[in-house]
Amino acid sequence: MTTDPAGVRAAPVRGTARVRPGDTLAPLVVPVTRTLVVAGAIAARDYQDVHHDAERAREKGSPDIFMNILTTNGLVGRYITDRFGPRAVLRAVSIRLGAPNYPGDTMTLTGTVTEVDGATVRVRVVGANGLGHHVTGTVTVDVPTEPKAPADPPTPEVPEVPPALTALTPPTTLTGTPGPDPDPDPEGPR
Repeated sequence: MTTDPAGVRAAPVRGTARVRPGDTLAPLVVPVTRTLVVAGAIAARDYQDVHHDAERAREKGSPDIFMNILTTNGLVGRYITDRFGPRAVLRAVSIRLGAPNYPGDTMTLTGTVTEVDGATVRVRVVGANGLGHHVTGTVTVDVPTEPKAPADPPTPEVPEVPPALTALTPPTTLTGTPGPDPDPDPEGPR
């Protein structure tokens, strides 16, 4: 599970009108759990033992299992789209891994806007943990402006039901069950 500091989600940016180079994005704090590391590796179909088997990871010189790059990439993408809103489209993600993310640590993602060109924003991203920078990189995202709602939406015209059609429809009660049969003939319609 990922949370922002104090459990508060930052309001997403709507459009690029308010975004300027040098602006910083609200951080995202990611508790690195054993479950996150293993589930991320499985979801990415990365079955390297260093991502799920602590004993094998130690045999290979690591103190524990560690997060794979695809999980990190997904968290970076989520960080950006959470900050820029559901209409944001990731155009490019270029990251480099540094210090490993081990279970029990915490990674804090931060971002700084480096460029704004129309609806396209470039953000420098850093994910730091207790050992240093786990991930650094740049994300290019398109941030469309919010569509403007019409001032007065047109009122749809409702056609009148011809009397001939209403005669064919049996009356109903408020419970939705058929009302009295308009043709009480027990032999049915002829």
